[in-house]
Amino acid sequence: MTQWYVKELSKLTKVSVRTLHHYDKIGLLKPSIRLENNYRVYSEADLLKLQQILALKFFGFELGRIKTMMQEEINIFDHFRAQKKFLEQQVKTLQTASQTIEVILSESKIDQSVSWKTILKLIEDYQMTKEVKYAWVTKALNPAELKEYVNFEQELETRFTIVEADASRQRWLELVKEVEANLDKDSSSDWGVERGKRCMEWVDSVFSKKHATLRKTLWEKGFKGGHTDVPPEVVAWLDKATSEYHKRRIYAILDQVETQPSDAVLKMWNDILTEICGDDQTHKDTVNEAVLADDKVSSAAKNWLRNHFK
Repeated sequence: MTQWYVKELSKLTKVSVRTLHHYDKIGLLKPSIRLENNYRVYSEADLLKLQQILALKFFGFELGRIKTMMQEEINIFDHFRAQKKFLEQQVKTLQTASQTIEVILSESKIDQSVSWKTILKLIEDYQMTKEVKYAWVTKALNPAELKEYVNFEQELETRFTIVEADASRQRWLELVKEVEANLDKDSSSDWGVERGKRCMEWVDSVFSKKHATLRKTLWEKGFKGGHTDVPPEVVAWLDKATSEYHKRRIYAILDQVETQPSDAVLKMWNDILTEICGDDQTHKDTVNEAVLADDKVSSAAKNWLRNHFK
């Protein structure tokens, strides 16, 4: 029968002498053979036991738990099942930690020190974003947008009862189903504009003006980005329908430039820009430029726009 002194076993198994001494001290792996000169050596059974210890360490078990598992008559597969759940949670924790570090690095400069208070606040904010209801949101939005989305979801819980929330969700699903069944219809027709109007009325019922920018971001990054369960062709059709709906409203507002007080027209104009663009000034400027280039808009309306948005 082969026997090994501690240094020999260390060389064979690549486990340090210090570690083997520690296992001996805590009673996890004691050399089972004592020679006449009082030296203690490891047997083949001890080697097998050490290999079992190394295997269990690989699976993430702590030494105290390994000792219990090897001393008692137990079903090791029960421990493996429990450890699998533990490791899966560890994976999620490590992924969250990695993503949080990414947030910290993205919001900091290389030559700039970051206080622990700031780091802890970022961790708190990021952990909060993991509570979002829909997984696709975390894929579509950046950390700052996710933070606003979490606040938005929390507000929804106070604004709507469960029954109201279910009814709202049902209205949206019915609209999606109706559009999907009529994709052959012209999205810029009266029928299409009516569905575009219903879409925006639903959106306005869910999003307050406070979250107009978030609403636009969710549509652009989430729905048009293909992250939701709404078919892409339905999203594209509704995008055109809502665009035509807004365009007709824009024409109706600008048609009043010569008949209504300027302040009243200005308020209507700012309201629709916010509805379409949120707080995105670049998008607002783009809308203004498109209107100035539109042949259907009167010269008077264009002059009014130039005077108010120089």
